[in-house]
Amino acid sequence: MNQNSRTFWISIGAALFAMFLIYSYTQEQKAVYDKKFGSTKTVLIAAKDILEMSSIDETMVTQEERPTDFLQPGAVESPEDVVGLVAATPIKKGEQIILTKLLAPGPSTGLAHQVALNKRAITIPVDEVRGVGKLIRPGDRIDVLTSISYGDGKNERREVKTLLQDILVLATGLNVTNNIPRILELDNFNGKPVYKNLNGDTGYSTVTVEVNPDEAQNLVYILSVAPGSIFLTLRNGNDKVLQRIATSTVDRVLGMDSDRSLQLQLQKAQAAAAAQQQQQQQQPRQPASPFSEIRGSDVKY
Repeated sequence: MNQNSRTFWISIGAALFAMFLIYSYTQEQKAVYDKKFGSTKTVLIAAKDILEMSSIDETMVTQEERPTDFLQPGAVESPEDVVGLVAATPIKKGEQIILTKLLAPGPSTGLAHQVALNKRAITIPVDEVRGVGKLIRPGDRIDVLTSISYGDGKNERREVKTLLQDILVLATGLNVTNNIPRILELDNFNGKPVYKNLNGDTGYSTVTVEVNPDEAQNLVYILSVAPGSIFLTLRNGNDKVLQRIATSTVDRVLGMDSDRSLQLQLQKAQAAAAAQQQQQQQQPRQPASPFSEIRGSDVKY
């Protein structure tokens, strides 16, 4: 073994020995730390100040090791358990994230966190007929139709138009999407708070939908002109096809459009034939030729 190889192996050995010493020291310190404070556990810590009613995302929290003796009750371990929830109270940077300071998005936190960017939430009044028997639930997709009358007297007309297609339902009454379907009410007999299950609730009279600002404006116009003229239809959640639907009128519904079309075509054909006949009658007649009366037997040479 030459001098260079010997030096190399001595260096390797020294490095391994140093690593062993460091590991032994950390283990000793951990034992002292555990003896003094107990074992540690990974918990979720606020990475920045979190304001009240803020929706929590991944950038707001981080994981750290903390002694189990110093963990607060309800401390959360995984970011997946809190992302999307709402802070019920302000949370300071470095503070442990606990469940008692978090709320699920719902009536108690407002609806703003449920509305997508560049969208608006607007509420539509419904009943059993206009609201698909009140079988609509938060998270469903619907189409919005309207029936409008305009004109006076003999000129009055009624039309039905599909205004919006594939619209997200944010809430039915107080039942908000992505929220536990229940509300807290007071018992009528003893006044104690009780939870009401909203899974099968059909007592709501409004449906809140998510639309863009222009669609919201059109809905407000319809609601201000004829509040009871809006109807909802329920879609399959996987159906994303937007169709071109013609406006319904009495002629279209009763099939009179095709009859009138044929009648108009017939009237045009009759008018064209009459115009052609009149034109022929107005043309000047040519004078008769003197030779037209000559017969072959009468010609004399």
